[in-house]
Amino acid sequence: MNFRDIYDEHFAFVWRSLRRLGILEADIPDAVQDVFLVVHRRLPEFEGRSKMSTWIYGICYRIASDRRKAARVVRLTSADEQFYNAPDERVDIAAEAEHRQNLEKLDLLLDEMPLEQRAVFTLFELECLTGEDISQTLDVPLGTVYSRLRLARETFRRSAIRIQARERSQVALLTTDAAPPRSLAAGGKR
Repeated sequence: MNFRDIYDEHFAFVWRSLRRLGILEADIPDAVQDVFLVVHRRLPEFEGRSKMSTWIYGICYRIASDRRKAARVVRLTSADEQFYNAPDERVDIAAEAEHRQNLEKLDLLLDEMPLEQRAVFTLFELECLTGEDISQTLDVPLGTVYSRLRLARETFRRSAIRIQARERSQVALLTTDAAPPRSLAAGGKR
């Protein structure tokens, strides 16, 4: 398989994986490029002992880990902001807004997890890999995979409950009567 075929076949997977590993939306294009530079450079070393996607995910994981350690903040120029925030007129705006809100919630939930748990969770729950495949991809024992998955699910559950409670309280605040307290409405003193 040549590099171009690998790139075409795995581009979307790399993009999703980096996003799910916590790379900021604005940084994903650079991170994808970093992954494929490593793939191109190390392709002759790939022996086929694992699936290509497994090998590539390992590279994504290392790139994401390095970027998170560096914790650099990218300031977008106004041109970049216009590019990333420009609405696509071909899509249903309401559906797109709901999709973005759901992605933001997922990001919040995933951000609560350490990278090791996040990697296992996203591979198992979102990419539908088996425990054995994850074990091979991350080069950790199978028991560690299931332990991290259990911890990640618990973190996910607790975070989801917290976010739902926050949303409910915000809705409650918005729906309460905005009238002033009785003492003020009746002309009373403060």
